[in-house]
Amino acid sequence: MEKQVTNVSQPLVLQQINKSSLIVQNKKDLYFTKGDNPLSFIDTEKYFYFVMSGKIKVFQIDFESSKELTLYMLSYGDMFDVVSLLDNQTNQYTSEVLEDTHLVQVPLTDVQTMILADSQFRQYFYSYLAKQLNSLENLAVSLSFYDVYHRVLKLFAKFTEIVNGKTKLKIIDNITHDDIASMVGSVRKVVNRSLQQLKKDGIIEVQRKKIHIKNFQKLLDKLTLS
Repeated sequence: MEKQVTNVSQPLVLQQINKSSLIVQNKKDLYFTKGDNPLSFIDTEKYFYFVMSGKIKVFQIDFESSKELTLYMLSYGDMFDVVSLLDNQTNQYTSEVLEDTHLVQVPLTDVQTMILADSQFRQYFYSYLAKQLNSLENLAVSLSFYDVYHRVLKLFAKFTEIVNGKTKLKIIDNITHDDIASMVGSVRKVVNRSLQQLKKDGIIEVQRKKIHIKNFQKLLDKLTLS
């Protein structure tokens, strides 16, 4: 199972960002629509970005084979680019807006000041950094040791939350099979077979193009046996 990292409340931190005199003074609201590539417009060498709403896929692509691998699926409460903030280097990523998105742009220097001055934000930032590192580590392990069926299982486990005893697949419940394939380092045809098997196994069901977790315990049992 993947490591779980406890975060400070996302809503609380994002409320602080909107109320911080330092942030409010220099922030800029940016809006993107489905299909846009935000990374072609924003400058991660000078600015840091908070996702206030929407969904963005951040990926790398091999232009010779057209094969892509999703590194991050950003949504409410996510931040970008953590690596550029720490090492002042620009990453060669590509992005695509999957749902209309609202970003808050803040100068890197202001965010660095917040990390030093605000203990709550500092805790949130380092928890978030640990979560991102764990995510990349788990992706590398999955690609190295698991078949596509089990990679999809791990992906669904990662994005499943339990609220009042009910399971819900969040963020990736309505993405395309191509996007799922990109997240597990495969292709749509192979992922389709895995999804069909998951339905036969009684683990998921698909209604109106949305994936629902039907039996989360069975999903966990499959991962335990792998």
